[in-house]
Amino acid sequence: MRAMANAIDQMNRAVASAIRWLALIMVLVQFCIVIGRYVFGFNSIAAQESVLYMHATLFMLGAGFTLLVDKHVRVDVFYAKASAAAQRRIDIFGHVFLLIPSMVALLSWSWPSVRNSWKILEGPISVGGIEAVFLLKSLIPAFCILILLQSLSLLVRLLLEGDKS
Repeated sequence: MRAMANAIDQMNRAVASAIRWLALIMVLVQFCIVIGRYVFGFNSIAAQESVLYMHATLFMLGAGFTLLVDKHVRVDVFYAKASAAAQRRIDIFGHVFLLIPSMVALLSWSWPSVRNSWKILEGPISVGGIEAVFLLKSLIPAFCILILLQSLSLLVRLLLEGDKS
């Protein structure tokens, strides 16, 4: 089980390493869009949409890594003051009853839309935009799968940690 958890962690680290450059590229493209618009009077819908695509990719595919390194948003009014054992129980409850079921639900609800988008190779959001909305929508199940796997990895570690005590 620990080997499986390690493999999942490594996969999310690899995804994060691959997409982290999108942040820099996104800033550079946005800079070029602003310069093009206000200095040269040139505008490109596709360039503007590319920033949206990069932003979505960065956050959707980076979410598993964010969960791995425990940098997600947490409302920890009680959690921060709880004992390590209580925090472990809260984490287990959160994974089993909140995170995993919500990702399964989102995956199952979004799948028909993603499948239909691929079936018709759904086109641009705006006239002159990127003709790949089907790729953008594909980020939803990818997000769900990465979060589900990382949640399982963390859950395995939490349960193994409990076996030690």
